[in-house]
Amino acid sequence: MSGFWAPGPAESRIPARSTIDAVPFTSLVARLPYPSAAVQRAVGIAAVLAQALIGVTGSIVRVTGSGLGCPTWPQCVAGSLVPVDHPGIHALNQWIEFSNRMLTGVVIAVAAIAVLTAWRVQIDHPSRKRLVKLAWTMPGGVVLQAVVGGMTVLAKLEWWTVAIHFLATTPLVWLAVLLLRAFREGDEPARSLVPASGRKLLVVLAVVMWLVLAAGTTVTGAGPHSGDINTHRLAVSVETLAQVHGGLLIAYLLLLAVFGLQLMRAGAPKGLWQRYTWVWVVALAQGGLGSLQYALGVPEAMVSFHVLGAMAVIVATASLWTGSRDRGPVVSLTAAPKEPELATA
Repeated sequence: MSGFWAPGPAESRIPARSTIDAVPFTSLVARLPYPSAAVQRAVGIAAVLAQALIGVTGSIVRVTGSGLGCPTWPQCVAGSLVPVDHPGIHALNQWIEFSNRMLTGVVIAVAAIAVLTAWRVQIDHPSRKRLVKLAWTMPGGVVLQAVVGGMTVLAKLEWWTVAIHFLATTPLVWLAVLLLRAFREGDEPARSLVPASGRKLLVVLAVVMWLVLAAGTTVTGAGPHSGDINTHRLAVSVETLAQVHGGLLIAYLLLLAVFGLQLMRAGAPKGLWQRYTWVWVVALAQGGLGSLQYALGVPEAMVSFHVLGAMAVIVATASLWTGSRDRGPVVSLTAAPKEPELATA
């Protein structure tokens, strides 16, 4: 037929380019030593710490007034990727901001290791697709966060861009906790350890937690630590915003108390009760720290500790979330048994 083409025998045997590219790389990953249970756990913990601590170091940049120490992006100053003498910018502020940017490279390295670890596990245990998907959210999220950070700098640290920059970190911390858990659990359909009403309550609890964090960013947007003296501030009373922030925290604690009643009703296992207790400890400590910070006039050092506490609340709540369901026993803590080689004639 005119205009119709069919591949010849030789051409039909040529695999798609994506397959050609993927197979050699997969074979390279397969040559890596199989990660032990301790290594898998360490990689998961490293992912959680990396995602959480980059938010804390960002707060240090802000309270030291170094947010525009590197006034452009991706370069530090026009014409240079690294700090150089620049009129109107103190060298210390430049290096504080530049060091925070360099820490992003460390976070990317940890994310890459997480992907390779999960990929190596899946090669021996093909059912571990969910583990690999969670691992890929780490580098993908870091790249997105870096772009948001660049937009924040180019917007001259407008308070709402700083808020978005911080809030973009929160789902990455949550996903890192899920990744850590995934290394230690199976891939069966999730079986809830609490009643259906308890699962719905956990969803509401997570949403309110995020609202508490969002309200906290508005307090920061109106507060004294802008990251740069020329940055516009949110023109709302700090006292009013702090009351909203505190009110949402009280709502979070009330929901947490009701969830405790659900655990009693379900006869929750000891491990879930331990996670629940830790959420109370972290949330109450964070509330007390915030109240003290406000009473003392928001000193710089306490701002970074408060951000650290916010990350701890995310980790504790995500841990409670993962502990409230069971996906069966993990099968990938050791390498799959090798098949015996066929005898040749």
